[in-house]
Amino acid sequence: MTSFQPLRRALLAALLGTAAALAHATPSESEHRLIDTLIQRVAKMGSMTFLRNGSEYNATEAAKHMQAKYEHFRKEIVTAEDFIERCATRSEMTGQAYRVKLGGGAIRESGEFLRAELRSLREEAKKGGAKAG
Repeated sequence: MTSFQPLRRALLAALLGTAAALAHATPSESEHRLIDTLIQRVAKMGSMTFLRNGSEYNATEAAKHMQAKYEHFRKEIVTAEDFIERCATRSEMTGQAYRVKLGGGAIRESGEFLRAELRSLREEAKKGGAKAG
């Protein structure tokens, strides 16, 4: 059984190292730029209404709210997908899902909508170089 001691120590060290790294996780510069671009895109969506906790907010207000949540939870976010999940899908206070009302009146879950916007940004970046990260 003692022949497994070095392996156990190595695995434990790797596990603790990974946990320590995740405890101080922050987005890379490219993911940060992508998150910032996504927030800016939201701010410019004039025909959108964001529904949060039973109230309606315009795009600028929604973007400010997302930015504030991003700043608060930034150490827990590594990817733009993490940002959407942590900062733009539901209320921390009530647990209610955020929704968006599109120009034509259709209502979608904000997470679904923002993941589609993120895919679009990533595609634009692939086509046009490093535009969005």
